[in-house]
Amino acid sequence: MVIWMISEINKNFPEVFEECMKEFVPQAGLDTPVIDEAVSYSLFGGGKRLRPMLMAVSYEAFSGRPWEENRVLRAFMTALEMIHTYSLIHDDLPAMDDDDMRRGKRTNHIVFGEDIAILAGDALLNGAFEVMSGALLTADPDEARRGVRALAYIAGCSGVRGMVGGQAIDISGYAWKENRLIDMYEKKTGCLLAAAMTAGSVLAGASQEDVGRMEKCAFKTGVAFQVQDDLLDVTGDAEVIGKPVGSDEKRDQVTFVTLRGIEGAEKYADECLDEAMKCLEDISGDPAVLKKIIASLSGRRK
Repeated sequence: MVIWMISEINKNFPEVFEECMKEFVPQAGLDTPVIDEAVSYSLFGGGKRLRPMLMAVSYEAFSGRPWEENRVLRAFMTALEMIHTYSLIHDDLPAMDDDDMRRGKRTNHIVFGEDIAILAGDALLNGAFEVMSGALLTADPDEARRGVRALAYIAGCSGVRGMVGGQAIDISGYAWKENRLIDMYEKKTGCLLAAAMTAGSVLAGASQEDVGRMEKCAFKTGVAFQVQDDLLDVTGDAEVIGKPVGSDEKRDQVTFVTLRGIEGAEKYADECLDEAMKCLEDISGDPAVLKKIIASLSGRRK
């Protein structure tokens, strides 16, 4: 295995990480091969792998060690991508966003049907906790204690006080003014970014103060990321971003663009990213690569 630090925004990371995931993803086997096929279709269907990258970089910032050397970390990175992928499969369903394209491909339920898509999402979510807990069974006591703390945080970020709660706000139409929209973005997107950066820091043995700074940075980044999604839905190219544009308008969805306009939304996204950067100024680790990744998000809408 080639060991390397993420010393820059490495374009090979998604490819390297996909090979890493194959070590951990549970397989249903011969009894229900269609579930394995549906899971693989979405899990290995491309993407930037931003969340596992943020976890890896956060770990490296405080440990000074390459992410590939730590099996528990690799398992947690895989699990977080599994959770993220399950959320995308379910988010695309007719009962939610009703999208038929994701990452330039037909969505899971279009290919396999709604029933199998729902089960594939369920398999990914449950499998994620199987992967994390299984890795901790063979960890040394200190790493296991850190791992349990990281697992609990990821569970909270994935549930009703996190991503699921944000999705509920979204589909219920509660986010009709700015403060509620920000709350939804923090839960729906910020929580999984916080899970990545917090878990990576905790597994590296970072102090509570540093973990708190990383968490705040992640939430600011998550809001900026989601505001830029609003912008892409208005100004993006479906061929480039790999999913339909204009869907927010079709659903009469309130977004930062409808509240502030394009220029106002762009300004707010940049302000959030600036605040995210400031959170990293006082950490005891080395945030250089993390800053590069967050800075790169400012060009996501272009």
